[in-house]
Amino acid sequence: MFDLHRLRLLRELSQRGTLAAVAQALNYSPSSVSQQLSLLETEVGVPLLEPVGRRVRLTPQAEILVRHTEEVLARLEQAESEVAASLHEITGTLRVATFQTAALALIPATLARMRDEHPSLRIEFQVLDPAEALSGLNARDFDLVFLEEWPDQPEPRFAGLEYRELYRDPIRLAVPRGLSMAEIGSHPWIMEPAGYPQRTYNVNWCRRNGYEPDVRFSSTDVLVKLRFVERGLAVSLLPDLVWYEREVTVDLHELPVSQSRLLFTAARAGRGQHPAVQAFREALALSVALLQPQR
Repeated sequence: MFDLHRLRLLRELSQRGTLAAVAQALNYSPSSVSQQLSLLETEVGVPLLEPVGRRVRLTPQAEILVRHTEEVLARLEQAESEVAASLHEITGTLRVATFQTAALALIPATLARMRDEHPSLRIEFQVLDPAEALSGLNARDFDLVFLEEWPDQPEPRFAGLEYRELYRDPIRLAVPRGLSMAEIGSHPWIMEPAGYPQRTYNVNWCRRNGYEPDVRFSSTDVLVKLRFVERGLAVSLLPDLVWYEREVTVDLHELPVSQSRLLFTAARAGRGQHPAVQAFREALALSVALLQPQR
């Protein structure tokens, strides 16, 4: 029987790409990871890695092992979820990742509710872009991720993950106080850097409405974008979640065709039934239901 610990290292390598990344993620030395994988090759009796420049890649036989390891780990997570569900109290650690506007608005209320209702549960939380969060979920760095999806910019849906839609967050045009709609086409814009889904959506929206945006400023920080609009430096498309528990300080215009971004959660299939994951999803849904954006 193959050693499960070594199989997990092989699976980590398939997810993270390098021995150094595996070692860093698991607090091992690269030489220790390499030694364990060499022992696994001896157990299996065939090469599992082949050099490609300064990196290594998995052989077809290694890919077979990784596929079965994924199934074993999923079953173990399911077993852990069932054991946890049999207990009267939710304990352990829940690792969550989400995007910035959710962290500013929905997550504080959700964490406070979880603290009060499940004091024995430790929650670790991190702000990440959706692509990084999904990668971390697949790599088992997180148990649950809260994601956003902008119109016409679908995020990939991975097999083995369980998705749950939560909320459609309206998008509106934010402009400095007193700026007329006729001036928007020639006014500077602030958007995410090139390559981000939000940037692609913003540029496409401008072009559909008859002008090429003058993108002078870039930031992934929604509060930076808001500040630039407040100061009259730029215009921007902002989701309504920005205004949760916050006074509206700019002029907001409805888009000619109503648009919204999709907010949803994702968990691994074996982890989705864990009481901690279920409790957090329920608390998050309550935060959405109870908080209303400021108009």
